[in-house]
Amino acid sequence: MLLSHYPSSSYLDNNSPLIYGCMGLGGNWDDSPINKELIKQAHDVVDAALEAGIRVFDHADIYTLGKAELVFGEVLKQRPELLDNISIQSKCGIRFAEGNIPGRYDFSPEWIEHSVNGILQRLQLESIDVLLLHRPDPLMEPALVAEIFDKLHQQGKVKNFGVSNMNAQQMQFLQSELKEPLVCNQLELSLSKHDWLDETISTNCNGFQPTNFASGSVEYCRQNSVQLQAWGSLSQGLFTGQDVSDKAANIQNTARLVGQLASEYQTSPEAIVLSWLMQHPSKIQPVIGTTNLDRIKACSEASKIRLTREQWYQLFVSVRGNALP
Repeated sequence: MLLSHYPSSSYLDNNSPLIYGCMGLGGNWDDSPINKELIKQAHDVVDAALEAGIRVFDHADIYTLGKAELVFGEVLKQRPELLDNISIQSKCGIRFAEGNIPGRYDFSPEWIEHSVNGILQRLQLESIDVLLLHRPDPLMEPALVAEIFDKLHQQGKVKNFGVSNMNAQQMQFLQSELKEPLVCNQLELSLSKHDWLDETISTNCNGFQPTNFASGSVEYCRQNSVQLQAWGSLSQGLFTGQDVSDKAANIQNTARLVGQLASEYQTSPEAIVLSWLMQHPSKIQPVIGTTNLDRIKACSEASKIRLTREQWYQLFVSVRGNALP
């Protein structure tokens, strides 16, 4: 039986400082079937996330080739009461290579509708809170996307829509045809991936290296009440226990600084890294994807501390490896 999902509060009012990214669920990226062990892992992860105050769960139709949604659907089937307290989002638009057809992006109405139906079937739901377009499709026709969004919304299959990895101009272009506002944009934002900050300080600076981040994207989201979500927020453990002895001096120095601050605040290195990100005034929601239950708990401490302005800049300058211009 499919489950209805109508939480009491709106998506943006869920009071979840962190988002749990479900890419690690479902086992390997192959066609092996899900089993009891993988379903149990999903149960354990959900419990740890809820204990950590996480109420948003992030999926994508491609994660472990759909198996991440399958195991999560089994959790929801066994515990339908969870739906009263969580928000569920998923992403579509990435298509893998097939024979001589290369991997590609697809925002055609037909593929979006097909993807949503598959997402709902795997999650065993009648609706999801948010559908995100995963990566920009150069062939996107905003008017056609708007039509299928409206259809899915009218059918009750998707309550809200968002994007991932889009810049301000792309969002504005798409929004020009949509009836409802885009509610979120999921971008790679972290202490190590800091070009989103570098671009804000590069104006009128001779010799400043160009960044791989479109100017004004963060500001656009803030001005238009678009929730910024940060994938890769923990930098794949770069500052929280990974061996960095072979890394550049700025990475080694920053890892030491994170450790020093964690000791000073009597918290985890994960909390320092995430707190740094969350302290930005755009109120970023970090997406964490670890399946390590202790690490999920460590991440939850981020909302309990607040770095000083000087400590925030210490980390920023340290990871940049050079002084601000």
